[in-house]
Amino acid sequence: MKNKWLIALSAVGIHICIGSVYAWSVLTKPIMESMGFTLKETTWTFSIAILFLGLSAGFLGGYVEKHGPRKSGLVATAFFGLGMLGSALALYFKNLYLLYLFYGCIGGIGLGVGYITPVSTLVKWFPKHRGFATGLAIMGFGFASLVAGPLMQFLIAKFGLIPNFVILACIYIAVMVPSSLYLEPPPVAPQPVVTDPSIKSILPAKQFTASEASKTWQFYALWWIFFTNITCGIGLLAVASPMAQEVVKMSPMAAASMVGIIGLVNGFGRIAWSTVSDYIGRSTVYVLFFVIEIAAFYLLAQTTTLFLFQLIVYIIISCYGAGFSCMPAYLSDLFGTKELSAIHGKILTAWAMAGIAGPLLVSYVKETSNSYSITLYVFSGMFVVSLIIAAILKWRTSVDTMIEEELGK
Repeated sequence: MKNKWLIALSAVGIHICIGSVYAWSVLTKPIMESMGFTLKETTWTFSIAILFLGLSAGFLGGYVEKHGPRKSGLVATAFFGLGMLGSALALYFKNLYLLYLFYGCIGGIGLGVGYITPVSTLVKWFPKHRGFATGLAIMGFGFASLVAGPLMQFLIAKFGLIPNFVILACIYIAVMVPSSLYLEPPPVAPQPVVTDPSIKSILPAKQFTASEASKTWQFYALWWIFFTNITCGIGLLAVASPMAQEVVKMSPMAAASMVGIIGLVNGFGRIAWSTVSDYIGRSTVYVLFFVIEIAAFYLLAQTTTLFLFQLIVYIIISCYGAGFSCMPAYLSDLFGTKELSAIHGKILTAWAMAGIAGPLLVSYVKETSNSYSITLYVFSGMFVVSLIIAAILKWRTSVDTMIEEELGK
């Protein structure tokens, strides 16, 4: 029997490789300077990658369930590795559309399959601590930019932009192949133990298929709150550095340091909040997220104090990252683990939409109002709606639990 901690390490190995997509900003300036592309043209590469991450996770979740984590991990490795090697080829020919194809589309498919592959496996290995287990893997995705960013800078300075993609492809393949080969479900999947007190009796009653789950109102409620959390969080991430320089007069170097700390907070928030959710329940954690974010975005729109600005940004980013890590466990609470990868994949289509909506919303409001404050007030208002939905979800599941307990007596 395989060691569950090595299974977890393998999951982190996959996520820390594909999570390098979050270090794309390190590549932006070198690509623009050497290829002659505009900022908008270069940034679309990242947006396409996130779009295909969400779409492939949504459409290929069933494939992951059918063929298992080992084969799915190898498929993710093949697509992601080909995406990196093809990106080198695109830059060699200075062809923007080849870059969109390889890094955005092909690499994005590798991202989507690789993202959902370890999740349901870890949930089955850690049935009593599902929040911790999924947070552990997804933490690797959040931390990846801290490793990939400096590594990319070193490789570009030492070997050049095109060799950077080739070397990274070799490194990622070398890590992802053995990680994928080690992944497998436990010999006999234990009956999941629900730790969320508001829905403790729903999971044992039925294990939902992806098709059944997507026909429930709870699924669409979770899709919306996931979409909102990512739209606002990724919108803030997109402008964190220039906003810090404009609003609180932070130097470019200090703003860059803040972005690095954001990566740490993003990663630690994923594991910390998801672990907390094992004890107070996922429904409670999401209500808490939105209460915090309503206040945080509202205050951020008004603050001009350097320390307070940074503190609020870090609090928001911790909730943003935690929204990713708590979601798989929340889905397993509601729908079971039978087709968790497929259900999780469908929810991740919200990421695909938010990856485009967030930065576009920020840029549109900023250009029309010439202010970041209006954008932040809009985000705060969006979280009011999500808080209401999250509270209804928590209340309804509590009522359903009480009814089932009475019927069972």
